[in-house]
Amino acid sequence: MKNFIFKNKITILLCSIILILTVSLFATSFGMENYETVDSSLGIVNTDYLNMRSGSGINFKSIDLLKRNEYVRIFGKIGDWYIVQNEKNKIGTVHQKYITLTSEEKAAVTNSEVIEETSSFSLTSEETELLSLINDERSKNNLPNLEIDENLQNVARLKAKDLVENSYFSHTSPNLGTPFEMLKNNGISYKTASENIAGNSSISGAVESWLKSEDHKKNILSTDYNYTGISVVDSIAYGKIIVELFIGK
Repeated sequence: MKNFIFKNKITILLCSIILILTVSLFATSFGMENYETVDSSLGIVNTDYLNMRSGSGINFKSIDLLKRNEYVRIFGKIGDWYIVQNEKNKIGTVHQKYITLTSEEKAAVTNSEVIEETSSFSLTSEETELLSLINDERSKNNLPNLEIDENLQNVARLKAKDLVENSYFSHTSPNLGTPFEMLKNNGISYKTASENIAGNSSISGAVESWLKSEDHKKNILSTDYNYTGISVVDSIAYGKIIVELFIGK
């Protein structure tokens, strides 16, 4: 054994150096120097859709899509990202702002015992961003702002959810029908109507692509429309699915 070590000491030394450098590289890549423990070992998703990623940042690949009220096991934290395990036993990271820490006792409460949230209507931050970009573009063209119609907003969210859950990209849903059928089935009356959909990694990118398309741009800048409904949900395939419905009353 001593002879082996002596004869191969240079090789062993090189291998040791490579091993040390490799461990150091992985520690830096995965942010192990920023690893923290958390007080709670359980969390609940507080947004409609949430990408679980392979690393601590939006540039890492999405490995699964979590839904609102889904529980995750939390192992620790790297920067602003929790290391979690979902109900499918997949392990990845999610941003802390989309997880509400909870306890084992609260998780055991049945759905019938959960206190219902107030149903006050509001837009998400991404929906607000989309509406702002659309109305900014209308203002540049001396057009009045589009107003949110609550019923139309609910239909837009329904369509976006359907696009993600059923993995298709079309104005005609296999479950909900055309946009006009959706409006009719949800009791929304209108004189004129249309729909824009997009798959993009950002809200601004989606609006930019719409403005480069004659038909989509026409919908955004049309004087025929005065109300809108918008929805943005996370998508494994596209990053985000964006839906905007327009109607004129």
